[in-house]
Amino acid sequence: MTNPEPHTPIVASDPRPADPDDDKLLTPGEVATMFRVSPKTVTRWHQTGKISAIRTPGGHRRFRAKEIKQLLGDA
Repeated sequence: MTNPEPHTPIVASDPRPADPDDDKLLTPGEVATMFRVSPKTVTRWHQTGKISAIRTPGGHRRFRAKEIKQLLGDA
C-alpha cells in the first residue's frame, strides 16, 4: 500500500537557524556563574519553582540553556 499524496516537507515558521546552545543542559555551577550567585542559590530557585530542572540518571540537576537565556533577557 502506498500513499497517493506526495510528501510535503515540513518548513519551520522561523527562518532563523536554531541555536544549538538552546538544547544544552547547564550545571548549577554554570547557571550560578551566569547570574553571579552561588550554586546553592540556583538550587533554591529550582526548589521554589523559579526555574525548572531535569534530573540526570545519577540524580544531578541540569537546567535548560534556553530557559536560562530567557531569564537573563528578562533581568
